[in-house]
Amino acid sequence: MDEFWVFGYGSLMWNPGFPYEERLTARLAGYRRSLCVRSYVHRGTEERPGLVLGLDRGGSCKGVAFRVSEPDWNHTLAYLRERELVTSVYLERSVRLVLGDGRQVSALTYVIDRSHPQYAGNVSVDEAARVVHGAVGRSGANPVYVANTVSHLRELGIRDQWLESVVDAIAKFDHTG
Repeated sequence: MDEFWVFGYGSLMWNPGFPYEERLTARLAGYRRSLCVRSYVHRGTEERPGLVLGLDRGGSCKGVAFRVSEPDWNHTLAYLRERELVTSVYLERSVRLVLGDGRQVSALTYVIDRSHPQYAGNVSVDEAARVVHGAVGRSGANPVYVANTVSHLRELGIRDQWLESVVDAIAKFDHTG
């Protein structure tokens, strides 16, 4: 391996938790960002699950690619596995990215395991908003997680119309009770 890149599409984009030498926007074809993971710990509970992001099949996803320096490869990989593979809802994959500067690289990322019980499938905007609204877990309120994701995406110049629609639908719940 000549280079080690990591692709982030959710909280890894602004909170990678590992050192890196380079950070660029990137596009991954064949997968899309989706609120398709039932959260029983961080953004919900077993009784009132929330939804968090996963990479699901279809479409494309714009996110952030991080190039990790060689001395940090092993530590970064161990950290990511501890962070992302806790409940085995994600599968570790090597994917091809197109970086913001046009380069193409291989990167490590985590995609949803569709056979895992936490996989929520394709939910509508209204269903996602209903599930997210009021869900709270160890890491905080689920609506805050979704709104922060949209805010950080916008700061990076990334628009995610579906996720923005979920935030708008959650706001309607807040106004109607």
